[in-house]
Amino acid sequence: MAKNTLADLRNHLFETLEALKDKDEPMAIDRAKAVSEVAQTIINTAKVEIQYLEATGQENSGDFFDEKKQRPALTNGAALAQPPRRQ
Repeated sequence: MAKNTLADLRNHLFETLEALKDKDEPMAIDRAKAVSEVAQTIINTAKVEIQYLEATGQENSGDFFDEKKQRPALTNGAALAQPPRRQ
């Protein structure tokens, strides 16, 4: 399994947001900007990976997207049907 996943990235970003809002000891703006820039770079590389996989017809080869742990998308309170996975 990958060391870091999309869920981990989200958690780090929310932690940064919470640290910025801390009234007693807020995170330095420069540090928060650095976190944001690194996160954007990670997101951009994930987009390129998705484009590559789509262009070559391959399945997700890594665990970054952590498909097993992602919650199904909801529409009108009901989970969308998930297509069967190819193995």
